[in-house]
Amino acid sequence: MEAPAAVEDIPANTGAEPVEDAHEGFLGGPSDPSVLTLYADHVACSERPELKLSSHGRKVHSLGKPVPAIEGLVAGTGLSPLIACSVDTGDRGLLSVFMEWWYRETSSFHLPVGELTITLDNVSSLLHLPVIGDLHAFEPLHMDDAVQMLVDLLMAGHWTAAARAYLLHLLGCTLFANKSATNVHVVYLEALRDLSMTERYAWGVADLCWIYEHFSSVADSTADQEYDEDSPCACRWIATKKTVKRIRTSAYRERLDRLRIPDVCWIPYGEHREVRDFHVRSCYSGLLCWGSVVVYYRPERVVRQFGNT
Repeated sequence: MEAPAAVEDIPANTGAEPVEDAHEGFLGGPSDPSVLTLYADHVACSERPELKLSSHGRKVHSLGKPVPAIEGLVAGTGLSPLIACSVDTGDRGLLSVFMEWWYRETSSFHLPVGELTITLDNVSSLLHLPVIGDLHAFEPLHMDDAVQMLVDLLMAGHWTAAARAYLLHLLGCTLFANKSATNVHVVYLEALRDLSMTERYAWGVADLCWIYEHFSSVADSTADQEYDEDSPCACRWIATKKTVKRIRTSAYRERLDRLRIPDVCWIPYGEHREVRDFHVRSCYSGLLCWGSVVVYYRPERVVRQFGNT
């Protein structure tokens, strides 16, 4: 499929004054329904309770560092940065209101300042995961095949099997967390079959596909004083129950409605470039896939996040 055509840069006065539009659309929503074709079924069209969040942070912390016998095997996969990137408590008010601004058709948040999205560069800087490499095409598993894979890869009685179990739990608590709060799909074991080859996968792309498809990522706003610039940027923040109860969904809505272009930090990782450089692959426009998940990636809609105006 061809990549979507580039759009014009966002005008400098975006979000300054309401503009009359000749198109007839949704009251209080998009005036031109030709782009956001699914708006009638969008969460923004109905008053719903805040999201229920399940945090896996404590599960990751309970794992601790891998035991010395498997530490090298885990590090060799390139997934060890995830050990430090879990959040104990999520801000459901913040996530709930951002859900109202997210649209699948454009893979972006529609805010008063224009569109923003989670980019490949964001994932690379936040999690220190590669955004180039192989994309895994998982095959559907019959129950008997799944059982056999579990026996072959997790019950072999050696340290490699222990490393696979550790990594499967880590992936289930971070990149592929779901609303079950306890389960991880056995199909991801296939990417851990040969640990010497696991590093070749574009895990950053896998994470972005999962976020775009499920949008179940956790956000918070309290800085961690122990963060150092060599760590993944996701380690900068730590959330507490006191923090996340401070602001409710309605207050977040009001703050975002008042947001203006000068209020936004469009390029937040300038000081982190010596550790995690910008990769030109972040400018790719088209489809991203991981297994059966296929999503649009459209950086041309968020040019300010790439230093353009």
